[in-house]
Amino acid sequence: MKKPGEIIESVYEKIIVRQCRHIPEHIAIIQDGNRRFAREKGLDVALGHRMGAQKTNMVLEWARELGIRHITLYCFSTENFSRSEYEQNELFTLFTKTAIDILEDKRIHENKIRFQMVGDRKLVPENLLKKIEEVEEVTKDYDNFTINFALAYGGRNEIVHATKCILEKIEDGILCPDDISEELIYSHLYQEIDIPPVDLIIRTGDDKRTSNFLPWLANGNESAVYFCAPYWPVFRKIDLLRGIRVFSNRIDNSHLP
Repeated sequence: MKKPGEIIESVYEKIIVRQCRHIPEHIAIIQDGNRRFAREKGLDVALGHRMGAQKTNMVLEWARELGIRHITLYCFSTENFSRSEYEQNELFTLFTKTAIDILEDKRIHENKIRFQMVGDRKLVPENLLKKIEEVEEVTKDYDNFTINFALAYGGRNEIVHATKCILEKIEDGILCPDDISEELIYSHLYQEIDIPPVDLIIRTGDDKRTSNFLPWLANGNESAVYFCAPYWPVFRKIDLLRGIRVFSNRIDNSHLP
């Protein structure tokens, strides 16, 4: 039996759903607050990250149910390499376990869910990268729902990488300067995978910045942005719906004269 608070929340969810007249195709999420949540609760930081991973599974299911086609999760930035060796090891162990779980989860194959990594693969530990690439290979033909894991990712690093690749091809005579265009730069972003422009960025943890996340696909697309207070482990479906409502209202307002 639902508690009164749960009943009220369920009713509120339905109200917000009706207000979401447009559903974004691609949402990028900055999952912030795992460490702060753990510290405020007197827990080990590693436990905060594990609780965050559990929340990620729930959010991905909500997104799929709502008809969102692409989710990109900011899991580990290039700046995160400055964290302690203990925390990095805990995170990489968690990511490896996640990859193994994906390979063994029948629902992934039944629902045709594709997984991809975006980031600098040279910086990812070899054992983790091997598992990630195994997941990518197994799910590469799935197209119902795509989940992109941003690992060892930095937006500036991404654009620098694309620039170097283009310059190398110009030096080799494969390209000439006149060939440079927005489409060419996009095709050389180091993900080298199919990711559509971002419609909505959500950041949890009450920090109002986008942290160098997908600058070409998000900022270049003038995506809607929703900042919310809850730490990632306590992010709710209502918070996701509020973000979608921000996107939907923006679409409606863009049609006004």
